[in-house]
Amino acid sequence: MPETPANALAAHMRTDPDTVERDLMKLVLTIVELLRQLMERTAIHRVDQGDLDDDQEERIGMTLMILQERMEELCERYNLTMDELNLDLGPLGSLLPRDL
Repeated sequence: MPETPANALAAHMRTDPDTVERDLMKLVLTIVELLRQLMERTAIHRVDQGDLDDDQEERIGMTLMILQERMEELCERYNLTMDELNLDLGPLGSLLPRDL
């Protein structure tokens, strides 16, 4: 039987009950990382445009640094790497940019 996209997806999915929590956390962290990167790009754009005062720049910078630290802590807790959060979208490339 030829492999269809559904069969390929099923082959890549783990259905072991012991991995459900880790896999769910991986999905959640992937979404959070995508949003963090979008927020970071928006903040950089606003800084470049001069839309923020020094205090706002400092607060945004600290918030993004804290979020990055928490992401790393959660990845460590669930035995994930930041690279594992990057989903391969096939011909579209990866979900998250490799380098900002």
